[in-house]
This record gives sequence, C-alpha cells and structure tokens, in this order.
Amino acid sequence: MHEASLAGGILQLVEDAARREGFRRVRRLQLEAGQLAGIEVRALRFALEALAPGTCLEEARIDIDEPPGQAWCLPCATTVALAQRGDACPHCGRYQLQPTGGTELRVLELLVEDD
Repeated sequence: MHEASLAGGILQLVEDAARREGFRRVRRLQLEAGQLAGIEVRALRFALEALAPGTCLEEARIDIDEPPGQAWCLPCATTVALAQRGDACPHCGRYQLQPTGGTELRVLELLVEDD
C-alpha cells in the first residue's frame, strides 16, 4: 500500500511548513489526487488519519479533491475525458492517448492556527 508512504511524505511536507512558517496546528488540509494518479483516496485518508495523532495534523479536517482524468488523443488531435489509464479514446476508439490532467497529487491549501 503506497498510500502510507505518500501520507508520510505529505505529513513531512506539512511539518516542514509548520517549522518554516511558525504555525502550530493545521485545521484543514486540502489535497488533490487525480483519478489517473493511481492513488486509492480512501486508503490515503486512512493513512493520514492514522499518522495525525501527536502531529500538527491532529484533528485536522482532510479534504481530498479528485479531478477527472484528461488526455490528448493523437489521432483526434483533441482533449478527451479519460476514466482510467488504458482506456480507448471515446471518440475514435484508438489508444494513442497522452494523459494531460488528473495525474497529480498535491497539497492545495492549509488552513492553519498560530500559537
């Protein structure tokens, strides 16, 4: 389950920001995990909640947006919606697609509390 290591990386990123910016606690963490990122969102949330006690994420509300996948279809020369990697183009049925969106995992926003 790579979501546990991703959660550890997110926690480290947030704790580094807390030291650098001088905040004590995160009230809300907003993430983006695209549908094509290969991340099980429920597992990521579970891992973050399991790691949170005793850290600046303790009792933080964790919101995870899941933007849809998009790809550039070479034969159609257009952007198409893509539910998962390996799917065919919904217009031409071909598989010459380059993902262009929904592949990211990133921290979008932190709502923090100063001491």
